[in-house]
Amino acid sequence: MRVLCLGDVVGRPGRMALQSQQARLKSDYKYDFLLVNGENAAGGLGLSATTAEELHNCGVDAITLGDHTWKQKDAATLLNKFDYCIRPANYPNSAPGRGWAVFNLKSGGKVGVFNLLGRVFTGALVDCPFRKADELLAGPLKDCTIKICDFHAEASSEKNALAFYLDGRVSLVVGTHTHVQTADERISEKGTAAITDLGMCGSSAGIIGMEAEASLARLVTGLPASYKLAQGSPVLCGLICDIDHTSGKAVAVKRIRVECDE
Repeated sequence: MRVLCLGDVVGRPGRMALQSQQARLKSDYKYDFLLVNGENAAGGLGLSATTAEELHNCGVDAITLGDHTWKQKDAATLLNKFDYCIRPANYPNSAPGRGWAVFNLKSGGKVGVFNLLGRVFTGALVDCPFRKADELLAGPLKDCTIKICDFHAEASSEKNALAFYLDGRVSLVVGTHTHVQTADERISEKGTAAITDLGMCGSSAGIIGMEAEASLARLVTGLPASYKLAQGSPVLCGLICDIDHTSGKAVAVKRIRVECDE
C-alpha cells in the first residue's frame, strides 16, 4: 500500500495547488491513500465545512488538524458531520468529533489514522500525547494493521520522541505544524517510518505561507501585525510511504516537494 501525506494546507493558495496537481500526483505516485493536514486550510486559520468538502472532493481521504482546530465557527459541526476530519485525540473526550478514524481500503484491509497535538512550546491545554497514543492503539485502532499518526507539534525534539515511543507499533509517524519540510525521513529497524515535518502546501513567496511584511514587522518592531496569505510560487510538500499491507511495516519512504504553476 502506498500513502501520500501532505503538510499543512495554507489557505486558498494551498487548496488551489492541490486541486490543480491532484491528477498529476495520482499519476506520478500512484498512491492508494491521501492524508493532508487541514489545520490552515480556511483562510490560513482552521478548517471550515466548505474547505473540508473541497479537499475531500479532490481526492483527500483523511484530513487531520492541530492547534487551530476550533478557529472556524462551524468547527464543531464539521467534526461531528465528516468522519474523515480528525481533530487531535488528546483534546478532552467531550470535545466534538474524534481524534482517530478507520478507513476501509478498496484492496482490503483497514487503515487507522490518529492525530495528536504537542505540548512543548504550543501552550496547548491537552492531555499527554504519549499516553493518548497508548490508549488509541490498545482501543479503537488495535485491529488496524496499518496505523498512521500525524503529530502536530512545534518542537522537533517532541516529534522525534513520539516517533521513538511509537517505534514498531505504528506504520508511519509524520510531523506537521512548522510548515518547513525536514530532510530526515527514515525507516526504523522495527518498520516504522517517520519524518519530523512534512512542510506545507501553499505559497512559497512569503514566510511559511504568509506575506513576509507582517512577520517582519512583528519581529523587527515587537508590535502586533495582521497576517495575510502570501500569493504566488505555490508548492506541495509531503511524503510518500510504501507499507506492507500484511505486516503493517514501512518498506520505503521518500519526501516530495512539487513546485506548481501559478
